[in-house]
Parts: sequence; structure tokens; C-alpha cells
Amino acid sequence: MTSTPFSVRGKRVVVIGAARSGVAAAELLVRRGATVTLTDMRSAIEDEERLRQVGVTLELGGHQPSTLAAADLIVLSPGVPPQTPVIDAARRAGVPITGELELASRWLRGRIVAITGTKGKSTTTTLAGRMLEAGGHHVLVGGNIGLAVSAQVDASRDDTIHVIEASSFQLESTDTFRPWIAVLLNFSPDHLDRHESVEEYAAAKAQVFARQTVADWAVLNADDPATLQIASAAAAQRLLFSLRGELKEGVVLSSDAIVRRTAEGDQSLVPLSSVKLLGRHLLADVLAATAVASLAGVDAAAMTRAVEGFTGLEHALEPVTEIGGVRFVNDSKATNIEAARRAIESFGPGLVVLLGGKFKGGEFRDLLTPLQERQATVIAIGEARSLIREALGAALPVHDADDMPAAVQKAFASAAPGGTVVLAPACASFDMFRDYAERGRVFKQEVRRLEESWKSVREQ
Repeated sequence: MTSTPFSVRGKRVVVIGAARSGVAAAELLVRRGATVTLTDMRSAIEDEERLRQVGVTLELGGHQPSTLAAADLIVLSPGVPPQTPVIDAARRAGVPITGELELASRWLRGRIVAITGTKGKSTTTTLAGRMLEAGGHHVLVGGNIGLAVSAQVDASRDDTIHVIEASSFQLESTDTFRPWIAVLLNFSPDHLDRHESVEEYAAAKAQVFARQTVADWAVLNADDPATLQIASAAAAQRLLFSLRGELKEGVVLSSDAIVRRTAEGDQSLVPLSSVKLLGRHLLADVLAATAVASLAGVDAAAMTRAVEGFTGLEHALEPVTEIGGVRFVNDSKATNIEAARRAIESFGPGLVVLLGGKFKGGEFRDLLTPLQERQATVIAIGEARSLIREALGAALPVHDADDMPAAVQKAFASAAPGGTVVLAPACASFDMFRDYAERGRVFKQEVRRLEESWKSVREQ
């Protein structure tokens, strides 16, 4: 029996949250024939005139309970917590509530590759997309990175592979979303300022597998027991990847190459000499992307071309410059403890780490051992400074900085030639910056200013 196609024509739909995904959802809904109201807590948003011109009604400065109660459907932008009083009231009144990813996915054609995890989503999503494109597929990359999925619906074709970076905020509100390939890169506590517990966060991640069948695939990190546990109930076939190379079957490192190991032997896919990324944990992301491309039938030569042309993402262990023998690296995307730990472990002794921002949960003490092993100094910034001092100050040097210019200056003063300064905050950015990208750009800007000042002094 054929199910009725999803339609919003003639429906009153309220979109809550006027960030990138919410705006894209509102515009898509208008194109699909809905009467759309976009509401936001802010009193002013970007593109107000354009949104009104395309037929979106704006309600700014708060969410009106009467508007929500009168809706036929409510769509949540990922940044909007689903358990807030005004949304709970609409739910109790019987109004259906869904998320932007779920909404858009109902209209996608082709196949979906969904990539989630605590760390590495953007790198893996971008590289997987490049590999699939190199292999001749029609690929659209988006979700939590780049374009919202709602902005890609009109370009979706039957032969499209949608490579979607999916956050826990997006996945928690899905109920029909079914990826052909679901990737879980890793798992560690994060977003505990939004999710009530680690278990709730894990349950949101597990949604990526919830509606898969034996015709689908789960790509999993064999080196991360929590990942395997979260996917334990998945009906999909499994393809594991491992940096340790101990798998009998899966995508592994073997000698000087990434290979897909099967009962029939090893198939060499990508030489390690082609990988141009800092950090061993980023190599795990390359393995995951290679696993996706292998399942899609991309040949080894195309995978290798994609990897050779990929030098990493902005704000993900991004080399900035070297000043007086001190290397500066921007890892502003390291917004949780585990991501910061992986960044720290990517470098040797003589490390200076900029830590801090808006705390999201976890234990800064988990960073103590890798920091001590590298004789590290910490520059603490943002709201989390006191937590960082309390956790680390008795065991290693911790210096406070009021802003990014002061942090960069103090970091350089603490570093020695041959050492590294890395921005790996282990926190969100919202106490000081609009987002992690602005934080990373400001860090790079201050490093460049320091470089010019240092050169000027040297030339005198």
C-alpha cells in the first residue's frame, strides 16, 4: 500500500527560531504551499524584508502561545530546545511538532548519508562529499554544516547522495528520518547544557540508526566502545573502521595505506602519504569517509584524489602561522572536553593551550594527564576560567586572560621556540562570541597582529 506523500499545502505552519536552518525551513514551507509564521526571541533578525517579500510572516521579540496553539504544525530550528514551556503547551494542545532536518528529509529524493558524533562531523562530512563527487556521484553536502537541508530540497534528484552532518539537536526530533548510510564517529559527554543527561544525549545520537533496515549500513568506530553500544540495536549492516588495524573485516590502517579488509584480503584504498591533516584523530575521520565512499562504490583513485586535495577545514586544527619558532594552531571547533583532549594529544612538549568559554559539561580534569605529559601551560578565557583554575591550577601553570588579544599575548609569552600555541577551548563560544567560527577568526586576527608587531620589532 502506497503512503500519502507528505504535504503542507494550505496548512498553518509556525517555524520557531530564525537562524540559518529556521529561515531555510520557512522559505521551503512557503514554496510548498503553507501559510508560514517565523518566530524568534530576538526583536530583529537578518533578511527581514526578504522574508516578508517571499510570504513569511514574522513574529519577533518572543513566541506567542496563541500563534503556536493555532498552528497545524510547528517546526523547530535545531538551536531551539524542544522542552520549553511554550512548546510544551502547544504539544499538550495537540499541535504536531517536528524539527527542520525531519521536515526537509521527507521531501528529499535519492539516498542519505548521515554523519554524527561528538567530534569530527564536519571534517568527515566534507571529505566524504568530496570523495563521492570524485567518484562521479551527484552530491549535496549540508545539514549542520554549510546549507541547511531545507535549502537543498529543490536541488534533490533521484540520483543524489545527500551527505548530511547531523547534530544531536537535529536528530532528537526525527521520526521518519532514515539514512542509507549512518556514521557514528565517536561519543563522549557534550551539550549537557541542553540535554539533561549523557543518556539523553546518547539517545539523540542513536536516532540516526532508529529506522534503518538490513538494506542500510551503519559505519562505526571500532576503537570507541560507547559508539558500538549506542548502535547495538541497529538493524543495519555494519562496516567498522579502526586506527588500530586489528579488525578482521573493516576499514583499517595497514602499513602505509588505508585499506578495506575482507575475508578475501585487503583492498588498498588511500595511501597515507596523501593525507595532509594534523592530528591522529583527524585520520580516523579520513577512515570513516573512506568507508562511506567504499560502500558507494567509489574507486581507490578517486578517493585518493579527494584526500590529496583536502587540507582540512577552517577552525579544525588549522595551522595559522609561526612566530619566532612558535607555531599557532586554530582548533576553535574543539567545543567539548574530548575534542580538546584530542587536539592536545596532536602535539608534543612545549604546548600552550587556550581553554575556556561557555561551559557545556564534562570534566576539565580529564585534560590533566595529556597536559602534564606535554609540560603544558594553560591560558584560561571566558566564563569557565574559575572551573579551569580549580581543575588544573594546582598541577600546571594556568593564567587568566580577559579577552582574545590578551590571551594570544600571554600564550606567546609563555611559549618557547619549537613549541605550539593551540586554541582548543573545550567550551562553547557564546559568552564572548557569536559562534565558534567568529572565535576562531578573532584568534587568527590577533595572531596576525602579533606577527606584524613581532616583525616590526625584529626589523628595528
